[in-house]
Formats: sequence, C-alpha cells, structure tokens
Amino acid sequence: MIKVGIPRALLYYQQYPLWRTFFEELGAETVTSPKTTRSILAIGASQVVAETCLPTKIFCGHCAALGSGVDFIFIPSVKSVEPQVYNCSKFVGLPDLVRQTGKEIAPVVDIEVNVNLGLRKVREEVHRVGRRFTRLPWKIDHALDRAFNVDQEYQALMRTGLTPPEAVERLFPDQPYQPSAVRLTGARFASPRPLTVALIGHPYNIYDEFVNHNMVGRLRAMDLRLVTPEMISLEGLNEGITALVGKPYFTYEREVVGAGGYYLAGDADGVISVVAFGCGPDSLMIDLVTRAGHRQYRKPFMNITIDEHTAEAGMVTRLEAFVDMLHRRQARQSKDGDNSACLSRN
Repeated sequence: MIKVGIPRALLYYQQYPLWRTFFEELGAETVTSPKTTRSILAIGASQVVAETCLPTKIFCGHCAALGSGVDFIFIPSVKSVEPQVYNCSKFVGLPDLVRQTGKEIAPVVDIEVNVNLGLRKVREEVHRVGRRFTRLPWKIDHALDRAFNVDQEYQALMRTGLTPPEAVERLFPDQPYQPSAVRLTGARFASPRPLTVALIGHPYNIYDEFVNHNMVGRLRAMDLRLVTPEMISLEGLNEGITALVGKPYFTYEREVVGAGGYYLAGDADGVISVVAFGCGPDSLMIDLVTRAGHRQYRKPFMNITIDEHTAEAGMVTRLEAFVDMLHRRQARQSKDGDNSACLSRN
C-alpha cells in the first residue's frame, strides 16, 4: 500500500480531511507528521534563510519529520481558490522550496490549484496525481466527490463550535485531540455573564499549540466563551470583509479581515488576533482590522505577533492582562447601567 505523507502545518487545518479522504478512497494510506515540537521547528529553521516566515519554517520541519518513512509527501501549490483572489507566495512556491531544502525526505508530489485557469484545469491536476493509484478516471472522480462531501461535513462541524482539531477527531477517531494541560496564575474575576472573546487569524497560527503556547487552551481555561473564524458562516465572513475592505484580495483573507469585521460588529467583548512575524499579507490585513477596532467599533482589540523566539511568560501575561481588562470594563459598564437605572427611577 502506498503511503502518502501529509505535513501537520500550514493548510493542514483547512484541507486535511479533503486530501486524506481523496487518497484513502484511492487505496492509499495517509501518514500525518506529529505535533510541532522544538526539534521540528529547529530543523525547519535550519533549512531555510532566516527571513523566512515562521509557518514556512515549521512546515519544512514537518516534512523532515515525515522523512523517508512515506512513499511521497503531498504538497499542493495553492495559487488561488476563487477568481481574482491571490495567495501568499509561500503557498505558491512551497513544493519547490521543500524539494530544494529538504534533506533525506521522500519525493514531493504536488498539484497546482489555480481557479483563475478554470475548474477544469484544477480537476486535470487532481487526475494527474490520482493516476499514481489508478488508471480508471471514474475512480478518481468518485474519490474527489467523496472528498468534497467530507470537507463539507468538516466545515459544518466547525460552524457548530468545534475547532479544527476537534472536528478532525470527530471525523477520524485515529487522530485524537489531546490538548495540553493549562495552569493559570492570574487572579479570577466574578462576572455577571461569561465574556465572549474572538480569536482571529490563520488556523496554522491559532491551533499549533507549540508556537502560540496553547493559546486556545489558556483562553478556554479562563471561563470564556471563545469564538474563532471557523465558527462563522461564509455569508458572515463575506459581510465582515465587505464592511472593512469591500472585497478580498488575498486568499484566506476571510480568516483575518472577514472574521475581524464580523466579531467587531457583533457581540464579542474583545478580539485577539494572532499573526506570524514577517508575514507581508497579514501585516496589511491586521492594520485594517486594528484601525476598525479602535476607531469604528470602539472595541478592545489586541494583536499578538509570534515567532520562534516568543516566550511563554510574555504570552501568558498579555492574555491575562487583556482578559482582566475585559472583566473590569464589564464591571464598570454594569455599574454604570445600575446607576442609570437608579436615576431613572428617582
């Protein structure tokens, strides 16, 4: 049985159920790299120049972790997934980057995803990979249709409130979600109602527990109602983008600008964004969301930039300080509301 390696980085959180289903329907076995560790990051960082962004360094490390234990590593070159919307260069050149920098790893197999060339061209690319497993076109089409159905189920699960790792566990029990334990140190506040905090950003920045020091787990341990971009419908994300920039330019802009606009205009008590240092598209998008949060919506907003040197202590301090500020703001608003009610009665 052919073993296909899938790195647990970058587009893994968006596309893993899709591609795993596709390859397994064709009779292959999929092998996923382990969770990010210090060793994986160090190996990835050693293979590329220092200016390379953190997510790409991590991806190279995951490819090295798969090594030669698989028959090939599957890396799509995603240029565009909707007309006139374009992707970051790291996604476009990722297969070639790994081929040139990876040492003692399995061969890289890629496809080009560019809907600007037409959906027929994308399907031809999928068939090119599928012919490694079967010469029957109808089998490849069946596997692709089945993969799309699983992907739709994956998206639906996340809109019910599950994070990508939790939704993956629901679809594939052999990929259990085992969050790291969290120890809180800050003071706790009694709240009249649970605070709602929105965490926006790309999934590879939000859900990689190593690089962000388990930010999701820490926020959930603070008795918050945590919401993320995956929990918003496509219509809601489009409304958020329309409110802030009109229409998207970058692929996956909805995860930042769309989610930011949606939660800033909604009932979230505060919004936290997570971006990687050195990411050009994110630096532009976050600036737009930050301006909207402070000037247009007057809502607490905090941006956290991560890199390989981000310390756990500093991260925890910023999160706890932000949440404490939200509690104090809520208490002040509640007190002002009570005073207003007393004045109206008098």
